[in-house]
Amino acid sequence: MSSKKYLPALVCGFGAAVLMVVPGIKNFGCCLVLPLAAGFSLVLHKKVNRLDEATKTQDAFYFGIFTGIFSAVFYTIFDLLITFISRNNDLVEALPQTKLMMQNLNLGPVMTDALNMIQGMADDIKTNGFSVLYTVIASISNLITNTIFGMIGGLLGMMYLNKNMKTKV
Repeated sequence: MSSKKYLPALVCGFGAAVLMVVPGIKNFGCCLVLPLAAGFSLVLHKKVNRLDEATKTQDAFYFGIFTGIFSAVFYTIFDLLITFISRNNDLVEALPQTKLMMQNLNLGPVMTDALNMIQGMADDIKTNGFSVLYTVIASISNLITNTIFGMIGGLLGMMYLNKNMKTKV
């Protein structure tokens, strides 16, 4: 396996991560941008390598996974960098509404511990621009989410490419 084989996934993962940082587009990042990026990585792979055969499920699966992993890594880095510079992020902004909602649920001591943990992360972000717990949680969450939606995008891209091949023949 050559190192150039997954270069389209790296490029598309980076592009998806850049788009997912933009406010407004961020809301559609996992559900729209990432599957499109994974599908586009398959298109780039076929064009760069001048492949004329149908895309295999295994290739679509791998390109989706790798696009998701690359986008998760880059998105987490960008998010942490922006958080470090601005000392603010979505967690800090949504904390008052989160507290109110969780207090209304009245879940007992578990809720209090969860709120204290979230408040600790928000305080770390406000004072230092960085929270170790937030970094770990964001990294794992982005990795899982982006990988799943990348796989879906890769499989949808495969279906699209293979359908277009059948109509050309």
